[in-house]
Amino acid sequence: MSFSNNLLRCLCIEDCQTGKSTHSGFFSSDLLPSLGANYNRSVALRKYIINPFDRRYRAWEMFLVILVIYSAWISPFDLAFLDKKEGALRIFDNIVNGFFAIDIVLTFFVAYLDSQTYALVDDHKKIAVRYMSTWFILDVSSTVPFRSIILLCTHRKSEIGYKILGMLRLWRLRRVSSLFARLEKDIRFNYFWIRCTKLVWVTLFAVHCAGCFNYLIADRYPDPNKTWIGAVYPNFKSESMWVRYVTSLYWSIVTLTTTGYGDLHAENTREMVFAICYMLFNLGLTAYLIGNMTNLVVHWTGNTRDFRDKVTAASEFAKRNHLPAQIREQILSHICLDYKTRGLKQQDTLNCLPKAIRASISRHLFYPVVQNVHLFCGISHECLFQLVSEMEAEYFPPKEVVILQNEIPTNLYILVTGAVIIGKVVSGEMFGESGVLYNTPQSFTFQTSEISQMLRLDGSALLRTIHTNTQDGFIIMSNFYKVLFFPCMNY
Repeated sequence: MSFSNNLLRCLCIEDCQTGKSTHSGFFSSDLLPSLGANYNRSVALRKYIINPFDRRYRAWEMFLVILVIYSAWISPFDLAFLDKKEGALRIFDNIVNGFFAIDIVLTFFVAYLDSQTYALVDDHKKIAVRYMSTWFILDVSSTVPFRSIILLCTHRKSEIGYKILGMLRLWRLRRVSSLFARLEKDIRFNYFWIRCTKLVWVTLFAVHCAGCFNYLIADRYPDPNKTWIGAVYPNFKSESMWVRYVTSLYWSIVTLTTTGYGDLHAENTREMVFAICYMLFNLGLTAYLIGNMTNLVVHWTGNTRDFRDKVTAASEFAKRNHLPAQIREQILSHICLDYKTRGLKQQDTLNCLPKAIRASISRHLFYPVVQNVHLFCGISHECLFQLVSEMEAEYFPPKEVVILQNEIPTNLYILVTGAVIIGKVVSGEMFGESGVLYNTPQSFTFQTSEISQMLRLDGSALLRTIHTNTQDGFIIMSNFYKVLFFPCMNY
């Protein structure tokens, strides 16, 4: 039996949040169920109420995130480069607005998680009041088809005003931010790549917006020749949209990276003010990017660095104290195995859990092994559950001494996989019980011959269980005497 795989499956429960947002994610839920329970997903809701954990609603939310990415990318581009003659994009933009208008209506019928009770609220009135008092006004404002309203305007200043109002569509970016926040906590996805994707997205979006805004300033300046792009392309308005857009991105990237070739630079006060603001913004963006990348690299290499530090410290200790080569080898083998099995040894995670959950996990993983141990044959399930709840899994490298000769052990061990020589223990057998039960030194040494998995039970926990469960205690002692005096018999 490989209890490490089972342990990982038990601990791989879905990531959750407390759920103050109306919209749930497509990949993860907003509630952390006890031991992976999903009662909130299958609970019966009132008629015409949508469960936020429903797969169809999650798919709808993911579809909206794709539309959000389109809206976020097209809004600055529309403001700077497009005019009211772009009919095809206007039609598609209205279709996108229609989908978000549908979502506004649907939100009035989507249950939400109460932040205090973590229960789904399906009352129509409470859902409506909650939505109206939070995101409703901003959602409606970001859905108004300002691009179509531009067709009714004849004055150029009114046109640019409505285009600026169209930038309210950027409010929808909160959905992308929430999605990344959930994906970063979802253990089914690699944190490093999710974080890198987010950083790339933020950088590209900042470059895109800065390039569009800088071009807008040049496009609206009274004298086109006295602009940053007009100095390079005197008749830049007659150039193709692709050339103008790529030139804007080039300026934005050169400024962001502080390369400063000097071929594109501010030519008037407006552009100087915008360039100053953009460069100040770049200071924060650069610090954000460098800080995040440094944190990712340090986190990625942290375990290896800790391992090297431990090996170095152990080697120096052994050298300074003139330890024998055999003991040095045992120390280094133990450190190496601890590093290699770090992902399998989940004791630190288990220690953070409530005792009841730890007991449930231990019963699930260890009960099939412990019930076949000779010392516990015939005892009640209640007593066996108590013992199993006190056990912990440990790994031992080859040639490591588990119990020394003449040592009075404070723990007893059950071998799950591997082999223990000298004591001649095989898988499924226990050793160390005589020293625990009678507080006597062991007559020989128990040493592993290969990598071994063992269950460790504290001796005081065993004695406490025997004293608490008198009848089961008699059975345990009887089993011990049978093995002690009749070791060749099978019980």
